[in-house]
Amino acid sequence: MKITRALISVSDKTGIASFARALESQGVDIISTGGTTDLLRKEKIPVREISSFTAFPEVLEGRVKTLHPRVHGGLLYKRGNPKHEAEARECGFEPIDLAVVNLYPFEATIARPDVTLAAAIENIDIGGPSMIRSAAKNYESVTVVVDPADYDAVLENMRDNNGETTLKLRERLAIKAFIKTSEYDRAIGRFLNKEQATDSSFTLSAPLVMRLRYGENPHQSAVLYGEFDKHFEKLHGKELSFNNILDISAATNLISEFEEPTVAILKHTNPCGVGSDPNLRKAWDKAFATDKQAPFGGIIICNRPLDESLAKAISEIFSEVIIAPDFDAEARSILQKKKNLRLIRLETSAIKARSATDMRSVSGGILVQDPDVEGEIKRNVVTKRRPTKIELNAMLFGWRVVKHVKSNAIVYARADRTLGIGAGQMSRVDSSRIAVWKAKEAGLSLKGSAVASDAFFPFPDGLVAAADAGATCVIQPGGSVRDEDVIAAANERGMAMIFTGVRHFRH
Repeated sequence: MKITRALISVSDKTGIASFARALESQGVDIISTGGTTDLLRKEKIPVREISSFTAFPEVLEGRVKTLHPRVHGGLLYKRGNPKHEAEARECGFEPIDLAVVNLYPFEATIARPDVTLAAAIENIDIGGPSMIRSAAKNYESVTVVVDPADYDAVLENMRDNNGETTLKLRERLAIKAFIKTSEYDRAIGRFLNKEQATDSSFTLSAPLVMRLRYGENPHQSAVLYGEFDKHFEKLHGKELSFNNILDISAATNLISEFEEPTVAILKHTNPCGVGSDPNLRKAWDKAFATDKQAPFGGIIICNRPLDESLAKAISEIFSEVIIAPDFDAEARSILQKKKNLRLIRLETSAIKARSATDMRSVSGGILVQDPDVEGEIKRNVVTKRRPTKIELNAMLFGWRVVKHVKSNAIVYARADRTLGIGAGQMSRVDSSRIAVWKAKEAGLSLKGSAVASDAFFPFPDGLVAAADAGATCVIQPGGSVRDEDVIAAANERGMAMIFTGVRHFRH
């Protein structure tokens, strides 16, 4: 269909002037709205204001400008249909062959921490989605563009086809347009549902990222959807597996707890060891010392560019994935000798993405919750003895790690490293015993250590086990009916204990 008239109405004006100029050079009549009109006129591009096209003024502070029969009639009437053609002539509908529309920045608006409900509502686009849907419905005759990235493809298609666009291109752009409006409406619905605390259905649409070789096990098929590829860049190695992706996400959530230079090792999404040090190689030594057996085939992540010294140390063991903000040339040279080892560049956006909604599939449904992102924790000292500064730092280090360990979770730590980790046991005291055993296997002393528990100690036995292992201080949520018994046991042993008031179950 030859493009003779275009309607341009965009909030994101990236590339629109050069696109419009190219359309005008091919003899396309351009109609536009508001700020887009102003921009095109500044660029000396001939343009008709929408109000002159509709013969009706923009009213209600611009809320009504494109909601007009001449706009939607020009987009929707079927070309070549005698009845439609006759009615279009009778009503004075001029054909609009190209709709270039992107929407008010609702998602950017609600991302602002200080956004008000009124500001969000004002950024709900009405005319834009209406025009997009009209144009997309009539894609047999009309080209619709919702993404500046498609401007060049449209121009190239027109140049190759004497001012026309192909049906194949129009179909692709129409599908993209409907996906865009559906995502836009979902964002509005999610925001309003959260703000107004109403009951609503939950909907989700995400683009395909990749089809995976298999799922958690070889007999399971699997697909990855969403924006994973925007947050992680694979630099080297085999394609990522289902389990790799789960581990990468868990590793990113863990490392985001630390601002100081830190290295963490994970296996099956559980931390094996975590260490912090200005020297990244020393941070690795601290993390690896926690457990020298479990890291085989594990995931390694650091929050600083990975250098040659650390690469040499890591290369001595078999790992599945190594994640870092960047890799020195020397480090890459060393690590890329292992052809199957995946090297993943961690984008800063991945840290921000952890604040997204947490979803879990269950039989017959989906569980949706806010992420377990904690602010400044309470430091309610409940024992007679207050922790020393060294003990407090050790408790806080352990607390940052324990929330990322499967429940029941126990972590023994110093101020800059983990010493023993017990994960996923049905009994909290069993997790404590495993952590003690792990530390003993690694040849690490727990004397003077801090112990962190993801949930309260239901009985004093878990705390007693920690004291017997050498721990001198405890950090836990509190909240058990037997808290007084646990506090008494701590006081009897001269331990310092903090209640945070926040639980970190991880099922």
